[in-house]
Amino acid sequence: MINIRTEKPEDVLQVRKINEQAFETPAEATVVDTLRQTCPNLLSLVAEDGHCLVGHILFSPAEVDCLGRNIEGMGLAPMAVLPNRQRQGIGSQLVKCGIGILREWDCPYVIVLGHPKYYPRFGFELASKHGLSSQWDGVPDEAFMIMIMDHAALNGVSGTARYRKEFDEAM
Repeated sequence: MINIRTEKPEDVLQVRKINEQAFETPAEATVVDTLRQTCPNLLSLVAEDGHCLVGHILFSPAEVDCLGRNIEGMGLAPMAVLPNRQRQGIGSQLVKCGIGILREWDCPYVIVLGHPKYYPRFGFELASKHGLSSQWDGVPDEAFMIMIMDHAALNGVSGTARYRKEFDEAM
C-alpha cells in the first residue's frame, strides 16, 4: 500500500535517486536539491511503499507577472516515480495529495509544464486559454498548463507565468 507523506531530511538521497532514475539525467534532482537550500516555501511529498520510497513530487512558489503586478501561486515540478513503479497510479496519488494540500493553503493556482494527456485529468488546462504563457521560449502551448483554484485572484489577469529562477538552468 502506498503512503503519501511530507519529505523528511533523511529522504533526501532517496529522492535524488528517484528523480535521476525517472528523468535519466541529474538536472531535475539538482533543481530539487538547490530549491531545498534556497526556498523555504516548498511542498515536497514522497510516495512510500513499506520502507522504500518510490515517488516524489515538488511544488515551489511561482508567479504570474501581469502589468507589474505579481500573483503568487505554485509550480508543480518535478514529479517522478521509479521506472519500475510507473503506471501504477503512484504519480496520480502524489498529484492529488499535493493539490489537496495546496487547496488547504488557499493557493490560487498551480502551473505545470508536462504531458498534455496526463495533467488534464486533475483539472489542469491550457494556460493560454487564460492568457498566460510560459517564461521559456519554445514551450509547446499544449504542454504548459494551469489549474486555477481561485478564479477571483486571476480574474482579468494575463501575462507570463514563471517558475523560480532555479529552474532556468535545467531548461
